[in-house]
Amino acid sequence: MALLQNVIKGRQPVPPRLMIYGSEGVGKSTFAANAPKTVFIQTEDGLSEIDCARLPLVGSFEELLTQLKAIRDEEHDYQTLCLDSLDWTERLVWDRVCADYGVKCIEKADGGYGKGYTHALTYWRQIIALLNEIRAKRNMAVVLIAHSKVERFEDPEHASYDRYTPRLHKAACSLVCEWVDAVLFATRRMRVDSTTGKAAPVGADGGERILRTNGSPACIAKNRYGLPTELALSWTAFVECLGNNATK
Repeated sequence: MALLQNVIKGRQPVPPRLMIYGSEGVGKSTFAANAPKTVFIQTEDGLSEIDCARLPLVGSFEELLTQLKAIRDEEHDYQTLCLDSLDWTERLVWDRVCADYGVKCIEKADGGYGKGYTHALTYWRQIIALLNEIRAKRNMAVVLIAHSKVERFEDPEHASYDRYTPRLHKAACSLVCEWVDAVLFATRRMRVDSTTGKAAPVGADGGERILRTNGSPACIAKNRYGLPTELALSWTAFVECLGNNATK
């Protein structure tokens, strides 16, 4: 009976863990920069035109861990951590695996046959463990940014089709997607011209930028917040939807 007295009921507000992915220049980093007091850990060089706080460009897996530990342990008032980007982080992970086995290509690590990608998951779990500690100790939101790729999906119930996925190896992608609370696909709203059959963006400045929050044949996505299927690509719109759902 004593254990049942510790049952927790109701919702418990905690900082979100998000992955946002999409094509280059769609506005992923701007989305993260508009979160409360964001600090970026950058594994690729692409933030020079964005007004944001950022640590020096990471050059190795060890440097990445050092920066994560600094965010966890040193005094600061940042409220959001953004890792930009996951696909360049994966290169650092692969370099670490290659160094472990004295090879130049992860395909050849530990004798090949895909073992290198399995070993890479050990290092991905180290990253996730530190992100968990940062979220728990510093009460920080975590935003992970990735680029997109088009991948053939072999549907066991229907014909195969192409869909957008994060530009990560499938094992790492599954691990990260499972960990986060939401996988958000950033894209532009498109319409198909009935005469030419060609797709064109809807709206000015290259098209209205949106987030897709639920999976479909077109893209991988998910969320644990009951978000609408689409929302504007902005932190404000995301937070408003979270607030609306919290009051239901």
